[in-house]
Amino acid sequence: MAKKYTLDELLIISAAREINDGDCVILGVGLPTTAGAVAKALFAPNATLMMESGIIDFEPLVPPNHIADANACRGFSYATDLFSMFTMTYRGFVDVCFLGVAQIDKFGNINTTVIGDYDHPDMRLPGSGGAPEFLSYAKRTVLTMRGGEFVETLDYLTSPGFLDGGDSREKSGLFPKGSGPSMLLTTQGVFRFDETTKEMYLAQLHPGITVEMVRNNIPWDLKVADSVLITPAPSDQEIDFIRRFAPTESVGRKLMYELGIINTLKKAAERVKA
Repeated sequence: MAKKYTLDELLIISAAREINDGDCVILGVGLPTTAGAVAKALFAPNATLMMESGIIDFEPLVPPNHIADANACRGFSYATDLFSMFTMTYRGFVDVCFLGVAQIDKFGNINTTVIGDYDHPDMRLPGSGGAPEFLSYAKRTVLTMRGGEFVETLDYLTSPGFLDGGDSREKSGLFPKGSGPSMLLTTQGVFRFDETTKEMYLAQLHPGITVEMVRNNIPWDLKVADSVLITPAPSDQEIDFIRRFAPTESVGRKLMYELGIINTLKKAAERVKA
C-alpha cells in the first residue's frame, strides 16, 4: 500500500515534475528548492539548479534559509552575482523559474507588491525582487499560490503574464517569443494557459477537490479542460526523499515563508468580503 502523503508533499512533487532533465532552473526559497532537489535526485540528474543570488549548479543538501545560502549546498560549480543572474535570463539561458503569487488574474499577470490602494494599502507585500525579470524572460515560469487570491483586476501589476491575452504579450515586443507563465499550482489544482487566448483554465484537480470548489474561489467564468486530470499521488520514493531532505515542520515553515506572503490570503479575503 502506498504511503500517506501531505498536501505540501503533493505540491512539491507536482512542481518537481515541471523540471525536465537538462533544464537550467532558477529556484526560490521553500517549495521550489525542495522541488528542485527532488527532481535532480530522482528524475532530472542533469538539471542545472541556480539560486537568484548567483549560486550556480548546486547540489542541495538541506533547504536554504535565503537565496544566498551556500551552506545549504553540498557544492556548486561557480558563484556570480544578482546582475549576472538577471542578464543570464535576458539572454535566454534560463529554461524554468518558479514564482510565488499574492494576486493573479485570468491571463497570468501577478501582484506581489501591495494589497489595496498603493498609497494607502491594506498590506505591503515583499515587492518584485527578480520576479518581473524572470517572468518576462525565462522560457517557462511555474507560478505557485498557497496564499493569495484570484482577481478580475490586480491591485498592482508587479510581473507581466500574458497582459490582455491573445497575442498582446508578443505584440508588445518586450518579451521573447514563447515565454510567459506555463502553469499555476494551487492547493486545489493545476491551471494551464490556452495556447490561443492565453486565458487560464483548470487542467488538473488534486484528490478530493471538485470543479465547483475551485470555481467558488474565482471571480470570473473559469474555463475547464474537456478532460480534467487528477493529480497523481507521490511515489513512496518521492515521499521518502522529501522527508529526508526537509522534515515536515521545516518544509511547512518554508512554504509559508514563500515570497513573505504570510497571512495574505486571510487579509485579502476579508477585504473582498467587505
